[in-house]
Amino acid sequence: MTIEIRQLRMICAIAETGSITRAAARLELTQPALSNQLQAIEKMLGDSLFVRSRTGVVPTDFGRRTVDRARIVLSEVDSLFGAAGRPSPSTEPLHLGCAHLACVPSIVDRVQDGLLGQSVMLHVEPSAAVLADSLSRGRYDAGLVASAAGFELALEQPVTSRVLVPRYPWFVALAADHWAADRDEVRLAELGEESWIGPPGADDGSLAAFRAACLDAGFEPRIRFEAPSCGARELVVRGYGIRLVEPTFAVPEGTVVLPLAGDPLVARLVVVWRPDRLTRAQADLLYQDLAQAYLAHVPDNPAFHRWWDAHPEVHPVL
Repeated sequence: MTIEIRQLRMICAIAETGSITRAAARLELTQPALSNQLQAIEKMLGDSLFVRSRTGVVPTDFGRRTVDRARIVLSEVDSLFGAAGRPSPSTEPLHLGCAHLACVPSIVDRVQDGLLGQSVMLHVEPSAAVLADSLSRGRYDAGLVASAAGFELALEQPVTSRVLVPRYPWFVALAADHWAADRDEVRLAELGEESWIGPPGADDGSLAAFRAACLDAGFEPRIRFEAPSCGARELVVRGYGIRLVEPTFAVPEGTVVLPLAGDPLVARLVVVWRPDRLTRAQADLLYQDLAQAYLAHVPDNPAFHRWWDAHPEVHPVL
């Protein structure tokens, strides 16, 4: 049995994008051609590498081990044959775009320590569309993007991506004296009469996903306020409305944060970078640092911690 370097790249591309379609686009192949190649590789190896999920494909246990080994091989191959023309280590700041996540301070700590001698210029950008466009235009060197399930990121060459968390749920924040505050979870359909607080700015798919989920639950959401996170938090505390929140934030005083039953609203986290700015080794290190920063905040919300422990299939491939 002999596996080729190009086949290892195919396996890694599928794992990193979480999608055969996106991997095919990265590799400049058709989707059927890549599917056929994957089937041939799995037949050669004697086991399945990936299984389909709600948001794409995820590695099996065997797939994770194979991807880990493939990355080691590719790193050595790229180091041996691809040094010429690759970006060299830089003392220039790394311009890193990031979604509005609880782990932002930890990202700065870990990335700045991990990228030898390179400081970090962090740009927090809640809009996945704006962040992706900034990467494509070269404003950022790399980024961590949160995007609503079902909405593809518009990434242009040479921007490369690797899925960090293929699926995680949005939770809902309520005032501490809200009628559902003592629940373990709440159904979205039960919130049809509530006033909602939405984020300001242009829709990047998140609002459309929210409206679609509400319509599926039987109601049209009434978005009474548009406010950034700090302002929205106080509106929730005072009982003026409720809002969706990223689940790794610690629960603010005066509020409760509950899971939505059945996870009707999910998103994913994707690490993106420009290979003309970061070497493959730097990108791998950045991925590890971002994963560790995110994982450090999973326990901050006990409800999300329980969800996370119950879904090992979404954990980062480290």
